[in-house]
Amino acid sequence: MSYVRGSGARCQRRHRAGAPAIGLLAAALVLSACNAPAATSSSKLRAVGAENQYANVIAQIGGRFVSVEAVVSNPNTDPHSFETSTSDAQEIASAQLIVQNGVGYDTFMQQLESSAPSASRRVIVVQKLLGLSSTTRNPHLWYDPKTMPAVATQVAKDLSSLAPKHAEYFAGRLKDFLASLQPVESAIARFKARFAGEAVATTEPVADYLLAALGLDNVTPFRFQADIMNGVDPSPEDIAYQQGLLTSHRAKVFCFNAQVSSTVTVAMRSLAESSHVPVVAVYETMPTPGFDYQTWMLAEIAALTKALTTHVSTKELP
Repeated sequence: MSYVRGSGARCQRRHRAGAPAIGLLAAALVLSACNAPAATSSSKLRAVGAENQYANVIAQIGGRFVSVEAVVSNPNTDPHSFETSTSDAQEIASAQLIVQNGVGYDTFMQQLESSAPSASRRVIVVQKLLGLSSTTRNPHLWYDPKTMPAVATQVAKDLSSLAPKHAEYFAGRLKDFLASLQPVESAIARFKARFAGEAVATTEPVADYLLAALGLDNVTPFRFQADIMNGVDPSPEDIAYQQGLLTSHRAKVFCFNAQVSSTVTVAMRSLAESSHVPVVAVYETMPTPGFDYQTWMLAEIAALTKALTTHVSTKELP
């Protein structure tokens, strides 16, 4: 079941995600930081991924020497309106390594980190790692095939700095991780060779980076996507245009955000179904259980392939 919000609510909450809880959690963060046990030569490093896809990559690199937690992992939660808990605060306060998205997507992390500062903590902001501006209009960076290799490489570097005696182990795990992305790269290349130029419509820019890498033509105006992403009602003209993409079958596939729905997106999904345009679910956090980052990307590519070849929808990933 998707999280359902009222019109306009997401835009207002996005800029204050977690804000009502920050003041209440600040003291808990400080106490947790003071009481957190110091790392020893035999203890695991503590790491946090703001979103579970980043936590998954940390775990794949860190292996048995790292304990990893994800702050946002519920597939029925809208990360833009996420509010942290005391347990989240404690995890962040004791973390030696943190990976967060940036681009205004998970600002609650910076607020919590500043409430429990640590000179030795390593924080990887994916936006900065990729050299992206804070005005980058699509924050869903994990769908870009270039993102996770860069994240994994930096994670291995930081873990090696934090635990030098395990550096060779982390380097080996990084090598295995990068090799494990080859099936994803191959799937992208095969898809692009077969379907480049096919038109798709979307509700939001959730999977836009992957769609572009696959060579698909996203014919939904970004203005419409941004309005939906920010909880703003699209203009009647944009709604009519989007409807026309579906009823005319110009769009061959309709991608919808499975974690957030509104009156407009539900209506568009229903129109796609009644117009016999296959729908494909995309996600803001990695579906769990049963997936790691690699199998998640492969599942999305497989769903798009099925939609274009057999016209069968994938309303949720298994």
